Amino acid sequence: MKTKLAMLSFAVACALAGNASAVTKAEYDAKKTRISADYKSARDKCSSLTANGKDICQAEAKGAEKVAKAEAEAEYKPSAKNTRDVAVAKADMMYSVAKEKCDDLNGNAKDVCVKDAKAAQTRAKEDAKVMKVSADSGAKRSDKVGEAKVEANADKREADYKAARERCDSMAGNAKDACQNQAKAKFGM
Repeated sequence: MKTKLAMLSFAVACALAGNASAVTKAEYDAKKTRISADYKSARDKCSSLTANGKDICQAEAKGAEKVAKAEAEAEYKPSAKNTRDVAVAKADMMYSVAKEKCDDLNGNAKDVCVKDAKAAQTRAKEDAKVMKVSADSGAKRSDKVGEAKVEANADKREADYKAARERCDSMAGNAKDACQNQAKAKFGM
């Protein structure tokens, strides 16, 4: 799971590193056509798989399509909003794929896996939100950035707390109580 989190963090960092120069309408239209063709090809490859492997493949194909569309839009119309949309699309893709992979697990392990994936998605989305506010210009920008950071940190802490609390559910008695108290203290809940 830590590898997934590292990959997600890297993807967000790459998305927010900056926009490429704008492309022409014809280049943008060509990219959209290529994206659709790539999606259909990837989706067709999934048809040979079975069970959850097929679901994972389809989630990857659909996620890659959404990311590619967001990237194309960001290249065509560079803006802080479109850069944020790329990061959000990547976070959503990582979450949907991770959630499908969690389906291979059972019980509490599955619940923990889903909560970890959701926490990673929340962190990535909140980071993207802060980056967008930081990139926006205007009066009182520093106040808005500060507010966005405070809100983002609270949302990230809450998501991490939920994941930690879910891990505690596999325990019983005093161990569970101690685990939950430790999670509350760590995340300030």
